Amino acid sequence: MIPGSFDYFVPRSIPEAIELLSAHRDDVKVLSGGQSLLPLMKMRLSKPGYIVDIGKIPGLDGIVEEGNSLVLGALVTHAQIEHSVLLQKRCPLLPQTAATIADIQIRNRGTIGGSVAHADPAGDMPAAIMALDAEIKVAGPNGERWVKADDFFLGLLMSVLEPDEIVSAVRVPFTDKDKTAYLKAAPRSSGFAVVGVAVRITMDAAGICARAALGITGISDKAYRPQRSEEILSGKKLDSRIIAEAAAESTRNIEVIEDINGSSEYRTHLTHVYVQRAIEAALQG
Repeated sequence: MIPGSFDYFVPRSIPEAIELLSAHRDDVKVLSGGQSLLPLMKMRLSKPGYIVDIGKIPGLDGIVEEGNSLVLGALVTHAQIEHSVLLQKRCPLLPQTAATIADIQIRNRGTIGGSVAHADPAGDMPAAIMALDAEIKVAGPNGERWVKADDFFLGLLMSVLEPDEIVSAVRVPFTDKDKTAYLKAAPRSSGFAVVGVAVRITMDAAGICARAALGITGISDKAYRPQRSEEILSGKKLDSRIIAEAAAESTRNIEVIEDINGSSEYRTHLTHVYVQRAIEAALQG
């Protein structure tokens, strides 16, 4: 299908973009890579009167070190993340996740900022950045602020972003000493996660799990951290019994959705299976 008519703006700075968003905040969308927004517009599920394309704003397409963290500009593509030697060395969970996203065409255009801002409940990056305790930089009329990933996602395609705000960067810690993995079950037709599991485990010198962080996507109205599973893993030697116990608790107090990809019972079972597999993959890696 063809999108409805709209006015198109290409700002050259963040302040200019925010000014445009503020002027049209009730009927405007931000375009980054376009891999989420454009399909919605073509199906007329989204019909904004104004599009603000931030793709030409300089300085948003780099990956830089800041102390013990890495800052990724909002326009960094999934392909950049997948192939970044710096990320593979310092924060391998992001390349592990990016490599699973859709297909090469989408990875070449889709951006981390767009993925985060879109807040798709079946998106891969939200699970990874939650497991990483990442922070998201939000720019708006009142300046800039950093939002913890755990606090950013509110529900189905909903986040803390106001209509006149944009995601400008994502900050993640060095995790090169941790064990990480991202696994998902997804239909080949779309690549969207029926369930996706991001794992980050810190082991001490005695082989005990000092800390565990998991992010799960695809089974609820937003990505989430299974706190009970993390508690079960932390402070333990991770044998098969402990891992299975943690996996079984990964859907506690979660309202699991059901759709054409499976019933809630099926997705619950699949989540338990993939949590166990992802933890095992991280430990083996």
